Amino acid sequence: AILGPDAIPTAGLVQIIAFVGILETAVMRDIEGTGNEFVGDFRNGYIDFGWEDFDEEEKLSKRAIELNNGRAAQMGILGLMVHEKIVPLGYDADLPIIGHLV
Repeated sequence: AILGPDAIPTAGLVQIIAFVGILETAVMRDIEGTGNEFVGDFRNGYIDFGWEDFDEEEKLSKRAIELNNGRAAQMGILGLMVHEKIVPLGYDADLPIIGHLV
């Protein structure tokens, strides 16, 4: 939290902003000629987990799997947020949509 009794101290916020700034300016850049295969490929020759060994079909498959996992995570977070908001309204989060208790 930025404000309130459990807020991150100012020095902590400065450290977070500085770290993200260093990553954005020094590491996570799209540098031409470093083997980037597609827009958003920020490996820049530093990180290699065997991506080069995959054929094009397997690369597309792995990208699709990662995209679907991201979508599933977003739906999970959305579900958590919805339940957090409907319980104070009198709905029971363990019951289906018709589980209104009031």
